[in-house]
Amino acid sequence: MQKAGWALSALVSLFLFGASALPKLAGMSVATEIMTTLGWPDAPIFAIGVLEAALAVLLLIPQTATLAAIVLTGLLGGAIATNLHANQPMASHTLFGVYLGVAAWAGLWLREPALRGLLPFKR
Repeated sequence: MQKAGWALSALVSLFLFGASALPKLAGMSVATEIMTTLGWPDAPIFAIGVLEAALAVLLLIPQTATLAAIVLTGLLGGAIATNLHANQPMASHTLFGVYLGVAAWAGLWLREPALRGLLPFKR
């Protein structure tokens, strides 16, 4: 279970850093275009990229992973609300934050016995 949890956490971190944070940190026009399309033309894109990159790293450190998952859940909630407000496609865009959040928590749940004890599926 722990190996699967680490693999899932690594995939979430890789996506969060490579597909989301990196374009923002590199100042790629695609990041600005997407934020403008979503109704945030003056968004603090670089700051969001820094937050995403930090969460990608913190999610892989056992001592900070739970805090990172909590903050990531908040970030993804904002992304879901933004996509919903912008009338983006439900399954592919709006709910992607739900998919990523579930994957982040599932990876953490699989690799952390203490979390499995706190959030058991059955008793």
